[in-house]
Amino acid sequence: MATLYKTAQTEFKDVEDLIEEREKKSNIKQRVLMVSSRGVTFRQRHLMNDLEALLPHAKKESKIEAKQDIELLNELADIQNCNNVFYFESRKHQDLYFWISRAPSGPSVKFHVQNIHTMDELKMTGNCLKGSRPILSFDANFDTEPHFQLLKEIFTQTFAVPKGARKSKPFFDHVFSFSIVDGRIWFRNYQIVEKDPETGGDLAKNTKPTLVEIGPRFVLNTMRIFEGSFGGPTLYENPKFISPNAVRAAIRSRHSAKYAERAARVVGREAREQANPLPQDPLKDVFE
Repeated sequence: MATLYKTAQTEFKDVEDLIEEREKKSNIKQRVLMVSSRGVTFRQRHLMNDLEALLPHAKKESKIEAKQDIELLNELADIQNCNNVFYFESRKHQDLYFWISRAPSGPSVKFHVQNIHTMDELKMTGNCLKGSRPILSFDANFDTEPHFQLLKEIFTQTFAVPKGARKSKPFFDHVFSFSIVDGRIWFRNYQIVEKDPETGGDLAKNTKPTLVEIGPRFVLNTMRIFEGSFGGPTLYENPKFISPNAVRAAIRSRHSAKYAERAARVVGREAREQANPLPQDPLKDVFE
């Protein structure tokens, strides 16, 4: 504050005007803390590494125990000077749950991640400069429901690389696409190609640039939206969400139903054989 008074005296300006100018110049930097639980598979770990490479404003933290209090992530975010948290929670070495939280006050969203395909696995022809800023593209369905509007704002604050972020470059050469299909959010990453693929030269003025997919790919199935960070009152709960445990239990019960049906046929055949015995042949011992 003393510096502001000295500046006001030398430049003959009001202190309140200087404070307003400084507030306009100072932007709130968005920083993302990326944490995973222990027990993640290689595919889930590669997905996390791909997102870290695409988001230069992200900071990676060591793994934490899944049984620990999840609210400790707010303290880790405060220590690392981050106001957003990506938490990858793995269960039973096969199910991946993705938390996006606005630390420390919220809101937070919990997703079930499906159909994971990493960049090493896809081997797409697209490529982008590491550290470049992405353009976010949202489906028109994000404006139809209130919870989709909230998710759009959360994705904007977390996936959009702020101007002047660390390790970032002032280029826009790829697009993050968020589309809603069957109530799920599909994520795609495309390169913006501004050159002719045949000649390698620049495109004509009236020619539009093309998109080439880079990767990774994954699908987010929304489970719940909480008011607080990693907890609190539930703002939205997906009524169509079915847990993977319930899906596996239904598959096992279907297989067990087949076995029970086969066992019931065996028991029924034995009962019919006892109820209807074959008649004895009186001549079967004649030649003995």
